[in-house]
Amino acid sequence: MKVLALDTSNYVLGIALLDGNTVIGEYITNLKKNHSVRAMPAIQQLMKECEVEPKELGKIIVANGPGSYTGVRIGVTIAKTLAWTLGIPIVGVSSLEVIAANGRYFDGYISPLFDGRRGQIYTGLYRYVDGSLENVIPDGILQSSEWAQTMYNKDKPVLFIGNDLPLHREIIGEIMQERAFFASESMYNPRPSELAYLGLLKEATEVHSFVPNYVRMAEAETNWLKQQKK
Repeated sequence: MKVLALDTSNYVLGIALLDGNTVIGEYITNLKKNHSVRAMPAIQQLMKECEVEPKELGKIIVANGPGSYTGVRIGVTIAKTLAWTLGIPIVGVSSLEVIAANGRYFDGYISPLFDGRRGQIYTGLYRYVDGSLENVIPDGILQSSEWAQTMYNKDKPVLFIGNDLPLHREIIGEIMQERAFFASESMYNPRPSELAYLGLLKEATEVHSFVPNYVRMAEAETNWLKQQKK
């Protein structure tokens, strides 16, 4: 079965094509440019170069958040449209889980993170057990200082990883001291091939009920609800 994996949840635009368990094509950029303009042409080009027709796809896998509200919506919309049009299953994978997969060889916990502004981070806690990535603490959003204090009390060292790590590294390091490990820059970017492999192990969701996981509402939605209560 051929599988298309797509990640537009943050700055990284990632697309991968699998044939069975073999990666036959992968496309990654880390540009602050509009994914809504670049994603579909990139998918079309990768499929063309890999000589894969849309009708050959058997599953769509998408990073469904958390992350950029706009980025997550773009990826989920494209994935749902393709899945519905082609009549094939759609699978969602946490955007944080995809980054955590880069810490495969770390002996301890893995804390992937995205900046959530105002000192907050989107994060969760993961670890590898017998070669499989497990979620220890569900994805959420909280102050980086609060998260660092919680991680300090863990029974194993913690690896922090993600493109936004430099924004929070100082405060995490101050609180956790030698108990904090920081991934190298080469490990920051999520890999669409990892997204694909993670998605192969998850159950599909009915396409019409498939929704993004924003973790928190957008500011505009929050303000709208406040106005309704008044």
